[in-house]
Amino acid sequence: MASERYNAKDVEPRWQKLWAEREIFNTRNDDPRPKFYVLEMFPYPSGRIHMGHVRNYTMGDVLARYKRARGFAVLHPMGWDAFGLPAENAAMQNKVHPREWTYANIATMRDQLKSMGLSLDWSRELATCDPSYYRHQQKMFLDFWKAGLVDRKQSKVNWDPVDQTVLANEQVIDGRGWRSGAEVELRDLTQWFFRIAEQSDVLLEALDSLERWPEKVRTMQRNWIGKSEGMLVRFALEPAGAPAGEGELTCFSTRIDTLFGASFMAIAPDHPLAAKLARDNPALAAFIDECRRIGTSESAIETAEKQGFDTGLRVQHAVDPGISLPVFVANFVLMGYGTGAIFGCPAHDQRDLDFALKYNLPVRPVVLPRGTDEKAFAITDTAYTGPGTMIHSRFLDGLDTEPAWDMMARRLESTTLGGEPQGTRQTNFRLRDWGISRQRYWGCPIPVIHCDVCGPVAVPDSDLPVVLPDDITFDRPGNPLDHHPTWKHVACPRCAAPARRETDTMDTFVDSSWYFARFTNPWLTSAPTDAGDVRRWLPVDQYIGGIEHAILHLLYSRFFARAMTQTGHMDIAEPFAGLFTQGMVVHETYRRSDGGWVEPAQVLITGDGDGRRAHLRGTNEAVEIGAIEKMSKSRKNVVDPDDIIATYGADTARWFMLSDSPPERDVIWTEQGVEGAWRFVQRIWRLIGEISALSPASEEEGSEALALRKTVHRSIVAVENQIERLRFNVAVAQLYELTNAMTAALASNRLDTPPAGLTAALREAGDVLVRLVAPMMPHLGEECWRLLGHDDIVALAAWPLADPALLDDDTVTIPVQLNGKKRTELTIGKTADHKEIEAAALALDIIVQSLEGRPVRRVVVVPQRIVNVVV
Repeated sequence: MASERYNAKDVEPRWQKLWAEREIFNTRNDDPRPKFYVLEMFPYPSGRIHMGHVRNYTMGDVLARYKRARGFAVLHPMGWDAFGLPAENAAMQNKVHPREWTYANIATMRDQLKSMGLSLDWSRELATCDPSYYRHQQKMFLDFWKAGLVDRKQSKVNWDPVDQTVLANEQVIDGRGWRSGAEVELRDLTQWFFRIAEQSDVLLEALDSLERWPEKVRTMQRNWIGKSEGMLVRFALEPAGAPAGEGELTCFSTRIDTLFGASFMAIAPDHPLAAKLARDNPALAAFIDECRRIGTSESAIETAEKQGFDTGLRVQHAVDPGISLPVFVANFVLMGYGTGAIFGCPAHDQRDLDFALKYNLPVRPVVLPRGTDEKAFAITDTAYTGPGTMIHSRFLDGLDTEPAWDMMARRLESTTLGGEPQGTRQTNFRLRDWGISRQRYWGCPIPVIHCDVCGPVAVPDSDLPVVLPDDITFDRPGNPLDHHPTWKHVACPRCAAPARRETDTMDTFVDSSWYFARFTNPWLTSAPTDAGDVRRWLPVDQYIGGIEHAILHLLYSRFFARAMTQTGHMDIAEPFAGLFTQGMVVHETYRRSDGGWVEPAQVLITGDGDGRRAHLRGTNEAVEIGAIEKMSKSRKNVVDPDDIIATYGADTARWFMLSDSPPERDVIWTEQGVEGAWRFVQRIWRLIGEISALSPASEEEGSEALALRKTVHRSIVAVENQIERLRFNVAVAQLYELTNAMTAALASNRLDTPPAGLTAALREAGDVLVRLVAPMMPHLGEECWRLLGHDDIVALAAWPLADPALLDDDTVTIPVQLNGKKRTELTIGKTADHKEIEAAALALDIIVQSLEGRPVRRVVVVPQRIVNVVV
């Protein structure tokens, strides 16, 4: 008989030590069994894991353990996305080297992850900041360059004049650098790019093949790639005020059907025409400088107040030269999309309307919504962007928008300007080349040497890796590699002349765009990947991570897979066959009367429902219960996984994360929910303890034993089906039901004359329950497995097989009550009538014994639902 209480503090470290010593979860590349590669997005070593990590890695671990039990060779590795600016910030703030800070954090987080009981192959652990990793990244950069997949060109960047570095769009907050607070400038810098834009069509079309990806993610990627069918439309510039050599203005439009609604044209602040005009117009030059302070983020440009500068130029309407349109420089027009010029149709584009209302420009509706009276239709402050019937559009009037588009296209193609067609059909993509240059130290060095004679020259393969220097300082603004007295000075590999290393380092998205491939053989020194190992393991069968990576990381990884295939490092197009994006972990927020945030551990909650109240522990000071939000340090609504594991054990935390809500939705962390999970751990421990004490029995199988066995075998199928679908919360619910059925059977088995065969059925049920629970609560599973008398490890035990004979649907199991309280269950044929059900219920041993000879007043039968015996 087991001890009364399950002691996670004693059990969990013991099994973790055994798994590690026996290398239970290390995977051999030559394992002949069918493969299954499960991968969670690897973490940034920020210093501590959080509850989001617990949820993410628990889901992947359940799947990995389940697939092992089903006979698969499972690859389930772990690594660290270890380069990035936070390490440099820590270096400046704490006077510590970024490498030291990073590896100290890795050590802490590794121990935390191990305390969760994750079945990870730690022998494959990698860190992207290790030269043994990034030397191969540098090799692939050079291979991509040779293959024409890398470009070096000028581009617009966000420039922080104080920190003297390029900022990503996300690092520009209200037009200022996130760290220095300086006003950001828009600059032209020469940058390194991966030529992902050329693959826009391929990346877009292949999304249809990713059937095991969430449709939401595929839609987000489609929108980001942004395919649009439109026309290049040429407008003749009126000579007055036009710079020398400028005779026309070309724009790209997807809504040429609305051309008769045009009331202005607008060009981007960095359009070549704007630059020419600004040379002799200080006011325009000042306006362009102001526009540059917005930065390059499309979201910032979209949300900024629409502003324009009237250049004084005018163009002739593309269809009717008699119509003249003013030309503005506008802050909402992007040079990077189309031609950097638009025609504005305020009635049918909200940006254009906002702009037109501000500058008192005409608003001419040309599309009438279907079923609308033209006389009553007017545009006020909301543009109409849907389909309809053309109005006020001459030869288009009366047509629907789609045929009107085709007719306008034919008209533009058939008219000329300067001997060339006025319009040309064109397909555009929103996706731009991936700029990978970053002016910072803690990143993968770009393996290029700049020579005044030879230009950019590749570092020879024999000189890889180009390793970051250790002796750097952060006491000056800008990139420490630029300031280093010796590191950047080298001889040109081609002509031996004095030359300079590239001091930009790679965007950290590069590091995470191929790590899944390196995991297939992280020990390989001669190349980034081994062809046989890549074929063996890729694509990843199940990738798990947050929705925040739905676009850039996943898109860049898809590009990398194709680039690596083109350069011989891989032979697949899509790296992730299945993708799952889990929800966040959220928690209530708490605030003092002075507005200060309070940590959950400091709060005592009393009451229920509307009567819930919060007070500070120790002082009894009232605390306001706020909104439920994503756990964050700023709101202090963070729960430390170490505290939960120390108090309740890792299995409790894992079970709660799986059971509380569908995995794609947010999970609300509550103390009551964790305590409920802990009670269930104790319940299973007691249940298996009682079953382990049962004496072997070989009596014939009775109806209750058969009913229990059917419940058990149906549970096997139900749980495996739900795990396969990643519906962990539904699998958990099934395990609760199985546990309830086993508890009721145990109660029957304690009777003086237990039902025939029930002991054997319970022992079988115990074995099955432990194997079903083990992927979710592995430490409890191992301890219960040993308690049942098994000498092997449940982590290596096979998944239980359901007996098809016990899965038939000809019977139904219904609860049997005595005076309204459930006493047992009855399994009987679905076609049994009222009298057959009543007779079978009254014949049940537990009912006979409970009646103690008392007469039955009546039996209430609801076929296939319930039986209630009333005495």
